[in-house]
Amino acid sequence: MAGRNVVDPAQVRAAVLAVAQWLGDAGVAAPGRAELGAAVKGTARALAASAPGHSVEVRVPPFVAVQCIEGPRHTRGNPPNVVETDARTWLLLATGLLEFDDAVASGAVSASGTRAAEIAGWLPIVPLSAPR
Repeated sequence: MAGRNVVDPAQVRAAVLAVAQWLGDAGVAAPGRAELGAAVKGTARALAASAPGHSVEVRVPPFVAVQCIEGPRHTRGNPPNVVETDARTWLLLATGLLEFDDAVASGAVSASGTRAAEIAGWLPIVPLSAPR
C-alpha cells in the first residue's frame, strides 16, 4: 500500500480536471466533497513533494495541511509561516488561474510570516488555461 504522501501526477491531474469546469465558472454547481477533496489534497501534497521542507505550512481546511519549503523546521505551537485559504481559492492558485499576490491582496488568502509568499514560486502545480 502506498503511503499517503506519495503523489501520482496523473491522479492529481485527473482530480483537478474533474473540478476544472467549476474553477472556470463559479456559477457551475460545486463538485462533490470527495471530488473536491481529491483535487485539494492531491495538489497540496504535490506542492509538498516538489518543495520539500518544513518552513511554510499550507492549510486548506477542512481538507489538508502540508508543510513545505526548505528551511528551519517548526515543531511546537503555531508555525511562523502559514498560508491558509478555502478549497476553491487554493485550486485556482494551484492551476494558475489566480496569482498568489492577487489572492493575498483580495483577502482570499491569509499569508503570515516572512517566508509564506515563497510558495508562489512553486505555483501553478497543475496548469490550466483560463476559459475563453
